Amino acid sequence: MNRFNLTFTAIRLPLDAIALAIASASAYLLRYSRFATEVRPILQDIPYQSYIQTSLTFIGVWIVMFIIAGLYSTRPRRAWNELGRIILACTAGVMILIASVFFQRELTQSRFIVIAIWALSIFFVFFGRLMLRTIQHQLLRMGFGHNRIVIVGMDNTALKLGGTFKKSPIFGFSVVKQLPKWDEAQKDIIKSLIRKNQVDGIILADPDMPKDRALHLIAFANKYHLHFWYLADLFAARFINIEVTTPGGIPLIEVKPTPLDGWGRIAKRAEDIIFSIILVAVTSPLWILGAILILIEDGLPIIYKSERVGEKGRLFLAYKLRSMYKKYSIGPQFGNAKKNLELEKELIKTKSIKQGPVYKISDDPRVMKTGAFLRRWSIDELPNFISVIKGDMSLVGPRPHQPREVEGYSDAQRRVLAVKPGITGMAQISGRSDLVFDEEARLDTWYIENWSPLLDLYILLKTPFAVIQRKGAY
Repeated sequence: MNRFNLTFTAIRLPLDAIALAIASASAYLLRYSRFATEVRPILQDIPYQSYIQTSLTFIGVWIVMFIIAGLYSTRPRRAWNELGRIILACTAGVMILIASVFFQRELTQSRFIVIAIWALSIFFVFFGRLMLRTIQHQLLRMGFGHNRIVIVGMDNTALKLGGTFKKSPIFGFSVVKQLPKWDEAQKDIIKSLIRKNQVDGIILADPDMPKDRALHLIAFANKYHLHFWYLADLFAARFINIEVTTPGGIPLIEVKPTPLDGWGRIAKRAEDIIFSIILVAVTSPLWILGAILILIEDGLPIIYKSERVGEKGRLFLAYKLRSMYKKYSIGPQFGNAKKNLELEKELIKTKSIKQGPVYKISDDPRVMKTGAFLRRWSIDELPNFISVIKGDMSLVGPRPHQPREVEGYSDAQRRVLAVKPGITGMAQISGRSDLVFDEEARLDTWYIENWSPLLDLYILLKTPFAVIQRKGAY
């Protein structure tokens, strides 16, 4: 890491401390504001000096929470990812604060301040980091803080990498030279740049370079104290979740299809159960509204059952609020399913807006007026929470498809069956039905290989915005 990035990393800690201090002071002032005291009179005064001493203690505690949450990692992260970590760290910090206040028997008169500190801390810390990120990116666009690099390699990937760095200066790389290979002549070129202090590092962008030559290049970079990066070859890049064991002293690498293993799987299941129960309670008025509208327009049944393919190819019944007229519906609870299946196949040929194994029929004549409304706002998906609680689905994951659609998957696309299907996922927040299935499968595969609780939180937080925008909803 160069001095520029190190400086901005170091600034985060005092900036967070200042943001937490501002949040703490703002919460106190807000509680004693005229508006707040009119709504809820102050029953017991909290001395400001005592409050300041307590606040300083908890700023230290929250900074420790931030450290545990990885908020001072040197690895670059997107703003949404950082926001998720801030929310988790502030929530953990406020739980400690609540426990402390409870044991001091001050909960009744302090709960407003506790809630205010939690909300204001998230706001001020994220706002401060957003401003810092903006300043850093602006300086990078102006060319400050760049790693001056030499790229070794001239194939399409290497040329694309050089073009990316030139087009997007916020990555922090300036290409000084791009060399086709590594030999004595190229070595002399880099030595000349070193003498002029014009290079900071080397990127090996030729995965097919012979091992002995690549090791020589690494040794050269070490000798002259240059940073060294390399592009992983196709086999190395394909697997990012690996576990190394040494039976009998022999290194054995196990390739795992997803981090969703062991405690990761336990954590995701706990997350699914807790949040699904909460969301069922919160969305119950929408269930009732949908049920009433369906009853008025087309009578019973309210719930539509559909056979879907789940984790590792297992079949299960998914539940939705019925959006089609029952005379056209396909499912185990309808007697005319065979005839309706033939109609659906004809509609797929003439009206499907998607190519590949997965279909999506636009202007579907079988959909009720109520059904169009339910689909547009994804209200028909709410009974999927039942499948989540049962364990057939997850809140976040690839979308579940019908067996006849899965039959058309390529071998690479069947990768999405490695985990439980989800109510929402990367594809749902990235375009929904507007995506071709190959793009959807790539997004879901990336999710499977890079799963984390924070990624789930990011997708869940972004899903309502995707629903409101109604992009790709039919």
